[in-house]
Amino acid sequence: MSRLPHVASGPYAPPVAARVLTVTSADGARLHVEVHGPEDAPAVVLSHGWTCSTAFWAAQIRALSADHRVIAYDQRGHGRSPASRVCATDALADDLEAVLKATLAPGEQAVIAGHSMGGMTVLAAAARPALHEHAAAVLLCSTGSSRLVASATVLPLREGRVRTWLTRRVLGSRAPLGPVTPLALRILKYGTMGPGSAAHMVEACARIVHACPRGARHAWSRVLDLLDLDHGVRQLTMPVEVVVGTADRLTPPVHARALAAGLPHCVGLTELPGLGHMTPVEAPDLVTGKIRALVAAHISAASAPKADAVHAEESA
Repeated sequence: MSRLPHVASGPYAPPVAARVLTVTSADGARLHVEVHGPEDAPAVVLSHGWTCSTAFWAAQIRALSADHRVIAYDQRGHGRSPASRVCATDALADDLEAVLKATLAPGEQAVIAGHSMGGMTVLAAAARPALHEHAAAVLLCSTGSSRLVASATVLPLREGRVRTWLTRRVLGSRAPLGPVTPLALRILKYGTMGPGSAAHMVEACARIVHACPRGARHAWSRVLDLLDLDHGVRQLTMPVEVVVGTADRLTPPVHARALAAGLPHCVGLTELPGLGHMTPVEAPDLVTGKIRALVAAHISAASAPKADAVHAEESA
């Protein structure tokens, strides 16, 4: 198999963006940002997880961009966003805030969907003024706020110090992942996806994950190991929906249930039987439908900006 950064065909092949821009974060980090769909349509912002990229959202981008303006960006050190010396939850919040300010008109609201570390990015930004200005509603997929390593079930061992110690070393390994081989596909499927996930879904995820630089993979694993964003859950006051797979080994359902119980305005918790951690890939239509429903419920058509207003804001 050739080592591609993503699959080249099929439903998980990334569509071509209508616009591509580079957004500079608070510390100077440069972020690759893509905009898909009509400029005057309701906005959706997609924030991907650890070891992924904008390509992870290919199915949602393709489906939503027909009648939504879809904004997706690569987290620092992932995809086409260069690595940064700063790896911290505050930096993730800075980056999301910078993307919102650069792509949305003043006062314009969007539905923000975050997967895994992308959802943790939203939690990290929960107190930021830009998030409260621009987030009409939030979808958190396969996300937790703390104790990620201790609760992970990637290793079939009893919960406790030994499992936590070993999990930390597996997830934080500096070893290269190598090419996408049949063995690599089996390992990735076991650790991150449900047992019934189709081969083309596993292939798409493997291409993305294996393309992540090992330095970024290791650096962000350390951040996730020490993650404590429980305070962010209480500060996320807009409507929030939560989705998790019952076979998620990285952020098991206990995290989703804790989020649903702690969020001030949780509008739904969906547990998907037999699905793993990669919910937007494993259940693309359901996740897309959740985003559509949140837009319909919380963004009025009148709030979408005219295309010339968005471009004027960008050039200001």
